[in-house]
Amino acid sequence: MSEADPSSAEPTSTPTSSAMRRGLLIALSLVLVIALGFAIGRFSTFGASPSSAPASDSAEAGFARDMQVHHAQAVEMAMEIYRKTDDPDLRVLAYDIATGQAGQRGEMYDWLVQWGLPQSGAPMMAWMTESDAGHEHGGSSAPPLTDDQAREAMGMATDAEISALAAATGSDADCMFLSLMIRHHEGAIPMAEAVIELGSEPRVREVAQSMKATQTAEIDAMESMQSRLGCSG
Repeated sequence: MSEADPSSAEPTSTPTSSAMRRGLLIALSLVLVIALGFAIGRFSTFGASPSSAPASDSAEAGFARDMQVHHAQAVEMAMEIYRKTDDPDLRVLAYDIATGQAGQRGEMYDWLVQWGLPQSGAPMMAWMTESDAGHEHGGSSAPPLTDDQAREAMGMATDAEISALAAATGSDADCMFLSLMIRHHEGAIPMAEAVIELGSEPRVREVAQSMKATQTAEIDAMESMQSRLGCSG
């Protein structure tokens, strides 16, 4: 009876390779869900034809453009932590943020299509200058913010912070995500308040009101997670 040829043995998976495959499958599954959410939002207003569409320099158009940029980063960060966190509550929150904001991005994209407006336009946050929230960022007499200044005012993460989140693991990643996303949400709320104040399109104001309520509740939930996880700062 001949000895078994070691080369014919079934390859074994190392814990590292299994974890990598698991992470990849989770990420791919979420990507598909995000794409579906965007598509559903994209066609949620299909066939709508408002009698008087907002102008390109309107609060509604500015909100739709800027919030798409804002939401895109939130989805990116949520997908990153969803893929690698071991905390079940944080994973659920990340899923909700990623899918919810992907759907809203799709709807806001479609608003601009339905209104016959381009997806990009005036400098970021320029539409907010007449609102109370806009006055906090320089007012109507101030020069337009640069994109970097606007992103900072909107609570968005820098490229360096996104890279650091991608490199972080374990509780460091969890705490970093919570800190970045709380700041991100805090930047979105004044934008929602501004379009509620300045806008007149019912659906836009409805979405903004819902966004304000949801993100306020999520800030509370994330602050509670920070305490539970012992996050500092």
